[in-house]
Amino acid sequence: MGCLWSKDFEASALPPVISEVEHANSGAENGRRVEPEAVPAFREFSLESLRVATNSFSSDQIVSESGEKAPNFVYKGRLDQNHWIAIKRFPKAAWPDAKGFMDEAWKVGQVRHQRLVNLIGYCCEGDERLLVAEYMPNDTLAKHLFHYEKQPMQWAMRLRVALYIAQALDHCANSNLRLYHDLNAYRVLFDQDGDPRLSCFGLMKNSRDGKSYSTNLAYTPPEYLRTGRVTPESVIYSYGTVLLDLLSGKHIPPSHALDLIRVKNMLLLMDSSFEGQFSNDDGTELVRLASRCLQFEPRERPNAKMLVSALTPLQRRTEQIPSYTLMGIQRGVHQPSPPLPLSPLGEAISRNDLTAVHEILVKTGYKDDEGAENELSFQVWTKQMQDMLNSRKKGDMAFRDKDFKTAIDCYTQM
Repeated sequence: MGCLWSKDFEASALPPVISEVEHANSGAENGRRVEPEAVPAFREFSLESLRVATNSFSSDQIVSESGEKAPNFVYKGRLDQNHWIAIKRFPKAAWPDAKGFMDEAWKVGQVRHQRLVNLIGYCCEGDERLLVAEYMPNDTLAKHLFHYEKQPMQWAMRLRVALYIAQALDHCANSNLRLYHDLNAYRVLFDQDGDPRLSCFGLMKNSRDGKSYSTNLAYTPPEYLRTGRVTPESVIYSYGTVLLDLLSGKHIPPSHALDLIRVKNMLLLMDSSFEGQFSNDDGTELVRLASRCLQFEPRERPNAKMLVSALTPLQRRTEQIPSYTLMGIQRGVHQPSPPLPLSPLGEAISRNDLTAVHEILVKTGYKDDEGAENELSFQVWTKQMQDMLNSRKKGDMAFRDKDFKTAIDCYTQM
């Protein structure tokens, strides 16, 4: 397969609303710049507009969920007939400081690039903390690598992912956003043309407790385990784990991969579906890059600009082939599914006709949760859980009495 070891690398005030893309300091070698009209101006959204866009944050609109102590959700939403968005909803505990949240959002919202899922707005009303980004309709890198339905991702497309994400990181570094939190295959998404993009959500921490990695400790940069701090070099280490995902088609621990690299057993590392798709030199180069990114000492890792320089030549043979062709997907703007016909209850809810809702539920045998407390008495209830149960019961009683205002107040406290 050739030698695995080639020559080493050379080692506060809120900004104004953005109406144009000002960051164009990268040349053609760092990907295409975003035209000003291509991405909506960064702005503050009202909570009501996001409720409407997500059908009141319906669970049917959730496209991802993450977080342990402070779970957060990403919803798909629609602002109008043709404008889909992704909305990340944090609990207040994740960002108790409203000004800190707004400052971070505005800073990230300034950075626009073709290789990023661009942040187009935020919402900070009461206890709500939400980020609004472009919607990517063609799933995540993790889905295409680990849970594909038709065929594994081609070698040429995996090289493109590696290059485009390196370009995104380089642009962020040039824009003074050198930290990216918890970079992994779930942070890479594919747009309507099949091009891979790096999620803007990773440019903001999930919470203010300093936790930057939610993945298994086996994949966490060693210096983060020692200090609990993420550095620009930590981002490169995480990028190296993504390279391993691309090479192997599996999520394997870096320590295991490095053992294979040390004994020059690249074939055991490579995805078996690659047979005949790549040259020895290209395979060797990508393995070498992964090894360099995963060095124990942070100072021995390359930076994003070095990665772009090393990966660009590997794309020359296929750079004219569109990503949607390599991905085997249909090109085009995301088309929503036709709406399902509403039931009489659904029609009443859509009209906000509470009297009709009440009559339908009574006629169809509506029952509240009477008896639920006894049925679940074996559980050890916390005060918060008991309060939620009490609010639900009070709301049910008010609903039966057609006291809709009290019922709504009780249900919204849950």
